[in-house]
Amino acid sequence: MAKQKLGFVCNACGQGHARWQGQCDGCGAWNTLEGGRLQETSAKAAARSLAPSSSLQPLSEVAAESLARWSTGMDEFDRVLGGGLVPGAVVLLGGDPGIGKSTLLLQALARMAAALSQEQSLLYVTGEESAAQVALRARRLGLPTQSLDRVKILAETQLELILPELERLKPPLVVIDSIQTLFTEQLGAAPGSVSQVRDVAARLTRWAKDSGNAVIFVGHVTKEGTLAGPRVLEHMVDAVLYFEGDAQASFRVVRAVKNRFGTANELGVFAMTEAGLKAVTNPSALFLSEGQLGQSHGDKAAQSLVPGACVLVTQEGSRPLLVEVQALVDTSHVPNPRRLSVGLDPQRLAMLLAVLHRHAGIACYDQDVFLNAVGGVRIQETAADLAILAAVVSSLRNRPLPRGLVVFGELGLAGEVRPAPRGLERLKEAARLGFSHALVPAANAPKRQIEGLEVWPVARLSEALERLF
Repeated sequence: MAKQKLGFVCNACGQGHARWQGQCDGCGAWNTLEGGRLQETSAKAAARSLAPSSSLQPLSEVAAESLARWSTGMDEFDRVLGGGLVPGAVVLLGGDPGIGKSTLLLQALARMAAALSQEQSLLYVTGEESAAQVALRARRLGLPTQSLDRVKILAETQLELILPELERLKPPLVVIDSIQTLFTEQLGAAPGSVSQVRDVAARLTRWAKDSGNAVIFVGHVTKEGTLAGPRVLEHMVDAVLYFEGDAQASFRVVRAVKNRFGTANELGVFAMTEAGLKAVTNPSALFLSEGQLGQSHGDKAAQSLVPGACVLVTQEGSRPLLVEVQALVDTSHVPNPRRLSVGLDPQRLAMLLAVLHRHAGIACYDQDVFLNAVGGVRIQETAADLAILAAVVSSLRNRPLPRGLVVFGELGLAGEVRPAPRGLERLKEAARLGFSHALVPAANAPKRQIEGLEVWPVARLSEALERLF
């Protein structure tokens, strides 16, 4: 057993320190040192790689084989993973308590088990629930018994008891629910501590790379919404997925923030039903109001013209999504007008209002401005700038935007409209859903006309507002 001594461990990178200090020497982060036990390991153990080692050879001579992917049986989950689960991959799935992480993985295990041979089986390691509780969830979801016969469950938290079962069963996929509950007796720290999470995850990752079997870690999140434990955990794994959404809402979003085998920022949308999670084939319908939804289904007269509403075409990974942005501008009765934004960056909203005043002559310094992305979706890209100001001006002047209009484009501090990436894909998605007009940056204007869609290219903010109002 490794020797132990008290000290301070960085919760970002896991480096140990003999005494407390404000900044970590390993990663440079501030105020991340926490009291714990330091592990003294040999140089051989410390230098052991997570991936199998190979001999020295030119990069051009390395065989680059195409990655065979294993479908999870859920199209939206496969999309986030980059087309399926890669053998030997290690995936970290995090999310708020009760969001549906265990439900999603249990459904995926049942569907993947149906494609196994008679000699193979999958493994579900639970450290937070008993085997009976997991079985009750499986019955509540109505999962087929034939598939569950090939899903083995192990209620255990000690790594030394889990690894022999992995060597005996050799399951193609192992789900660890959750990584923060596991511990190794080689360390004296409590389960969930930085040293325990780092060591357990490293040993399981090494097993996955050596055996070629996939592992999925379920991770806790902090109150700030980030994954709990050392930040080095996110560097160890091949993919980091976040399960987002309001527990009271009927839909969930799985977002890939890191993926070595696919596109980062890819998005998968699910609807929570009594029978578990179901993939949403048309996620844009979740983020549009009833009037906009009627427009997208071909009934152009069904769109309710409401001031302050604008449809944005945003890009999540490789998927374009149509989201309705709503703004409410009202006279302020307090010395400091309020700026409230839900689903959009509030700091960027303040900057856009300054650009609106400077380059369009429209002042909101005496107005309360409230902004909301319908459906609870979080929009992080800057291509939403033009749609935000279109909704703000529409509410301020109490004038609705034209029928069947979609908007996207980034705004600079000089008032210019900058292009957005993958503009043609956004326009094609808007045309497919039945929208007839698109206000876009001049650089995103298509070379060929898109059937059923009239494109209005603009180069300045003033030009865009003049075209709209």
